[in-house]
Amino acid sequence: MKWKILIVAALVIGAAFGYKFYTDKVVAETVKTYTTAKVMRTDLTKTVSATGTVQPRESVEVSGKVTARIQDILVEENDRVTAGQVVAILDGKDFQAKLDQANFTLTNARQKLERTQRLYDIGAKSQEELQDAQYQYDRAKSEVELAQDDVNQTVITAPMDGVVVGEPKTPGTMAVQGSTNPTVIMRIADLSEKLVKAKVDETDIGSVKIGEHATFTVDAYPDKIFRAEVMKISQTDVSNSWDTGGNSSSSSSSSSSNSNSVIYYYVTFSAPDDENLLLPAMTARLDIVVGQVRDALCVPIDALKTDSQGSYVERIITDARGKQSAEKVYISVGLYGEEFVEVTGGDLQPGDDISTTYEAAEKKSSAQKNNRMGPPPRF
Repeated sequence: MKWKILIVAALVIGAAFGYKFYTDKVVAETVKTYTTAKVMRTDLTKTVSATGTVQPRESVEVSGKVTARIQDILVEENDRVTAGQVVAILDGKDFQAKLDQANFTLTNARQKLERTQRLYDIGAKSQEELQDAQYQYDRAKSEVELAQDDVNQTVITAPMDGVVVGEPKTPGTMAVQGSTNPTVIMRIADLSEKLVKAKVDETDIGSVKIGEHATFTVDAYPDKIFRAEVMKISQTDVSNSWDTGGNSSSSSSSSSSNSNSVIYYYVTFSAPDDENLLLPAMTARLDIVVGQVRDALCVPIDALKTDSQGSYVERIITDARGKQSAEKVYISVGLYGEEFVEVTGGDLQPGDDISTTYEAAEKKSSAQKNNRMGPPPRF
């Protein structure tokens, strides 16, 4: 009987030691392991991204001031022109015929006025007849001036120095004059200076200021970095959605329709192009520098945490046995970059190890929670 009791006691003691070994292993497995980064000094830049279009600084659409068929085009695409240079001729036969008729009428009116004046001087014509002859002469003279102006308008000249961009219209095309939808005979642009007109999201527009610098790329030269500078910021959004004409119902409808849409503002950049590589209508992808700090004390954005007391990071302390622990260090932050944030206050030094993430084992036991072995297992 005694040996049976000894065997049972040995089994109980063995089970107790086994259980203790198991719980110690679980506790060891729950020790936090940290992913760390170092506090460092570096140049920090904050940018705003936008997409825009390359444009000439100045351009003009050349149209006729009279309606007529194009008789001749005297320039080609990419030709350089100077202000006042003749670039196209319209068919002026009809206008010349009207001018000839107006001159004939003017000659007759002049002769009639002279004859009436002589007769009036001798009392053979009345004051009213003389005034009527004068009116007819003045009217005929005005018609000649108008007809001459129409003839002159058949000669199209360049309104500015520049380059012909795009193919001009071909001879035989009817060139319609008008203020709403005239025929564009050709386009002339000053390509000595380029602009980029970009759309910037309303969430970013407050960061953009006149004079700030930007870099951009275009698909034609993906490895080349172009530089630009903010020269104008539009005061109205791209869709001009604020302008409802004072109509309350229209305002309500507009507000409702725009509540779910993204609002953009145009920002215009000057873009030096000494190599003359940029062409009108190229798509430009810009990074606008809206903030920059040299030699800033920085931590990764991933390391930044917040609680009711403010922003903090967890500084990693490693003891002599190699065990790691974390302590909160509250900090003040400044400029945010793409990956790092500036530290403007707090007890951090370059080289400090800080936690970015950590992993904790999922395994837990009641023994670990209560910090005791618990009862031995039953058999």
